[in-house]
Amino acid sequence: MTARDWTADRESVFDRDAFTCRHCETVGDDAAALRLYPVGDVPREGTVHESALVTVCADCFGTLETAPATPSATAETLFHRVRETTRLQGATISDVATVASLSTSLPATLESARDDGTEGDSDAVSNYRRTRRDVLLAIAIVDAHLEELAALESAVDPDVQQSLEAFTETATALQSELVEVVELSETVVSALERCHGCFDSLEGKTCSTCGLEACETAAWHHPGGSSIAFDRLFGTINETLQDASETTDTLTDRTTALATQLTAEL
Repeated sequence: MTARDWTADRESVFDRDAFTCRHCETVGDDAAALRLYPVGDVPREGTVHESALVTVCADCFGTLETAPATPSATAETLFHRVRETTRLQGATISDVATVASLSTSLPATLESARDDGTEGDSDAVSNYRRTRRDVLLAIAIVDAHLEELAALESAVDPDVQQSLEAFTETATALQSELVEVVELSETVVSALERCHGCFDSLEGKTCSTCGLEACETAAWHHPGGSSIAFDRLFGTINETLQDASETTDTLTDRTTALATQLTAEL
């Protein structure tokens, strides 16, 4: 955050989020107990739109912004940190699947709204925006925990170190697959000529409301045409989710092996 020089409507974001941390659900007594955290692609300076900001408490902000140290680690401490990271990533997987489901339903939702002559935000659109922000925050939280675990690798016994490295490597690979699902889901929104962040109509490559650049959609056009092959895009989202499921199975095995080693040392 210190590398940024940006401003935002703090009260508006806190009010939208009911003065509640979007990660741990801690309720702030007042704005002084809360922080803003930017998610997704946001400008390095200037005004950041509320669609790219989430409310976090001081503790979660510290998790996101504090560089990992390299302390000594007991087996018990490491066991609990691995368990917490696994829990958080498991919840993130579910949330990413929700974002994918919401995004793939949007073409039909918007078409139905046009047919009905309705205007304004639908529940599906509002859910997409909120869930996307929460997922990006959750991914950032898990990344922070994985960075902390990686910093501990040199502080543990060689046998445990090997298992810990296998765990963090697989968990990091899973993170990359989850990010890909989110990016593909955002591409669906750009293909609808909407901003994948604030969901306002797009005219050109950059959103005039929040400043986000539209996702590239050329690869998803029908051959020889300008219309989007949504079926192919949706299929790729499902394939990537399946890849993530397979990586999760591998991660489960490596988590079990690491936990067995750590339990033996308790």
